[in-house]
Amino acid sequence: MNVVAKSTNLSPLLKSATSVVSSGLRPVAGTGNAVKQKIIVMSSVNHKVNQSISESILSGPLRVSSGITGSTQTLQKRLAHTDVQWPDFSAYRKDSTQDPKVRSKDNADERKVFSYLLAATTGVCSVYAAKGTVYSLLSTLSASADVIALAKIEVKLDAIPEGMSAVFKWRGKPIFIRHRPAHEIEKETQVDVASLRDPQADAERVKRPEWLIIIGICTHLGCVPIANAGDFGGYYCPCHGSHYDASGRIRKGPAPLNLEVPQYEFVEDNMVVIG
Repeated sequence: MNVVAKSTNLSPLLKSATSVVSSGLRPVAGTGNAVKQKIIVMSSVNHKVNQSISESILSGPLRVSSGITGSTQTLQKRLAHTDVQWPDFSAYRKDSTQDPKVRSKDNADERKVFSYLLAATTGVCSVYAAKGTVYSLLSTLSASADVIALAKIEVKLDAIPEGMSAVFKWRGKPIFIRHRPAHEIEKETQVDVASLRDPQADAERVKRPEWLIIIGICTHLGCVPIANAGDFGGYYCPCHGSHYDASGRIRKGPAPLNLEVPQYEFVEDNMVVIG
């Protein structure tokens, strides 16, 4: 079989042709044309191409040029599906799950211990951090040092004569301190508690019978009553007509409760600390 390739790149008066035959080169005569034939043994070409393709499959991509038309083909290396490399996550799995003969649910409890421990530790740390945050917030809302210093007052009782009542200011409220004589103490202790609107014995309202310490704010609408006045000789609120006795208990009028007794303590015989 002969294959003739003609080239028209040259002068019109000179043309060449190449024939691929089974053996040798021989000139071909033609009128006005110079014809040249080249004999290429096909078996040798096929052997070289097949050898080149085999080497490409083993080593990588192959670029094959025909040498006749100048075109180039690239043959890519192809792998079988068994050659695909799958990722291996063995390094990330726990040692207890590496054995293919052991079911994972058999040692599930052992693997959960770390998760439970981590969750518990995180929870404790979160609660501790939340406690610190709340404590810091509440500290900013608490009273300052100067306010705390005014939370207590000291009163010297020597300046209050018997039968008189003095007024002091504590936390923005008036404090009535009454030095009661003996007959007044006896009168208040004999009052029938069952007849009172807010039943309370005199002994429950004082720590020393001669000293009555109460907050001077009427329990009706917050007015300040007048000391040593009223129908019972104790305190009288002129705003709405509430009458208190010498123990600060409501006896008449719209006030529902007795006058409040603050927290106080006798630190010396002649000194009391309120607050």
